[in-house]
Amino acid sequence: MRPADLQLAQRLADAAGAAIRPFFRSSFNHEAKADSTPVTEADRAAEAAIRAILDAECPSDAIIGEEYGEKSGTSGRSWIIDPIDGTVSFMAGRPIFGTLVALLVDGWPVMGVIDQCISGERWLGVTGQGTTLNGKAVSTRSCAELAQAALASSGPQYFTQHDGDHFMSLAAKTAHKRMLFGGDCYNYALLASGHIDIVVESGLKLHDFAALVPVVEGAGGMMCDWNGEPLHAASEGHVIALGDPARLDDVVEALACNH
Repeated sequence: MRPADLQLAQRLADAAGAAIRPFFRSSFNHEAKADSTPVTEADRAAEAAIRAILDAECPSDAIIGEEYGEKSGTSGRSWIIDPIDGTVSFMAGRPIFGTLVALLVDGWPVMGVIDQCISGERWLGVTGQGTTLNGKAVSTRSCAELAQAALASSGPQYFTQHDGDHFMSLAAKTAHKRMLFGGDCYNYALLASGHIDIVVESGLKLHDFAALVPVVEGAGGMMCDWNGEPLHAASEGHVIALGDPARLDDVVEALACNH
């Protein structure tokens, strides 16, 4: 990773936020994609703004974005973009969506940004460095046992029946009356800041989780798949985020998955 990459990533988030804010709680066009998930003109405007900067300044780097697909590169570096993670929340006027920007080197996440452009919150994570929120260090919290853990996920509708059964097996062992649904990437940001203990999801794509890994791990947490393996470009989308890595075996056992 180059020294200027962190500054570039923040400029990318700035450009996305400038594209998104005029549409928030306003009028905008939207449609359903092939997988029935919604996309708005704000999503497309934000990704286009990011790509314009990367095309001009990092022409040899690959780009993978949710809305405009993949551009190949020759540098071994890939920028992963989710212009609005949480489009449903954005459409409902809920400021718990986020812009995700990640840098991968040889398929491994080395830098991530979670930017909430309405509240003005920006989490930055870089491998080997501490995560910050608006320039101030943040950290995850300890969790002595699953029974005390606050568990979050984007929503039950995103699980298959099989995965949902495993998730509920875990939920039954946590402080399930404190379980949170909704929030998308914002859940991981709150975990990095010590407000949530565990986030578990399935069916995520690279643009959904790449930026989260450096943010969570730089705050003292851990991200992995449902088998406890590190996340990378080829991971298949079953994701665990832990504020306290000591709970890994407990969570994997509770999920009892065979992926």
